[in-house]
Amino acid sequence: MYFCVMKTKPFIHCMKKIFYLSIVCLMMVACENKKEKSDNADDPEKKVLVLYYSQTGATASVANQIKSCLNADIEEIVCEEPYDGDFGATIERGKNELEKGEKPAIKPIVSDVQKYDIIFLGYPIWFGTYALPVSTLIDTVNFEGKTIVPFCTFGSGGLESSTDDLKSHLPKSDFKEGFGIRNARLKYMQDELDDFLKRNGYMEGEIEELPEFTAQEELTDEDKNVFHEACDDYPFPMGTPVSVAKRSTSKGTEFRFITSSVDGSQSTVLVELRSEDGAKAEFTKVIR
Repeated sequence: MYFCVMKTKPFIHCMKKIFYLSIVCLMMVACENKKEKSDNADDPEKKVLVLYYSQTGATASVANQIKSCLNADIEEIVCEEPYDGDFGATIERGKNELEKGEKPAIKPIVSDVQKYDIIFLGYPIWFGTYALPVSTLIDTVNFEGKTIVPFCTFGSGGLESSTDDLKSHLPKSDFKEGFGIRNARLKYMQDELDDFLKRNGYMEGEIEELPEFTAQEELTDEDKNVFHEACDDYPFPMGTPVSVAKRSTSKGTEFRFITSSVDGSQSTVLVELRSEDGAKAEFTKVIR
């Protein structure tokens, strides 16, 4: 009996040490996993704020859809002196403010930006960039160290140029790929936004693996017809198409036209022709 007791105690002591070491290792792994998870955009622990300016309600519709999808907090940027809803009056006032170097006064936002990890910042495109009330906002609110996801609505384009302008004014913020949609295509907003949020890791769900565009090629008569069907009704010149690339998706065919303007500048015009019966080609955005 004496022999057995002497052998059992060291064994139990050894097993206890192994058990405690295992617990410590598991805790270290758990902490490391939590750290890795916290670095991901889709971490449910990250706090999301949707902060937006909307004049006609188009940007507001996108903002509220993001709020719904991500269960995010939301706040509207409100001007002290609202812009008139008329397009012409807004353009005239905006031009005067730009020429004078003036920015519209906005009401202080209620949200404490510092409490949020990700800011979805939304606006309509004015004069090729974010609307002037957003310019006032970024002058008065500290976005340093925040992850910013721009989103916008526009007549023809402006996501890329407005994002570049935001980056130049907020160099200490971390910018992610943005979302943009034409006002004329808001009927597709929910579907396209859902795809964007999933593709960029903000929501879970299956996404279609998109093929690369083909190389730019010479235009066929059919390609020209697609371009004119998509662009001729737009009130501002889109340039003359000089080449095209294509790819097929589950929705139809996407075209990437390179156009040339009379001043020699080139633009990229993206067009979608859906596969439904009777679908009309529509341009999705212009990148200048």
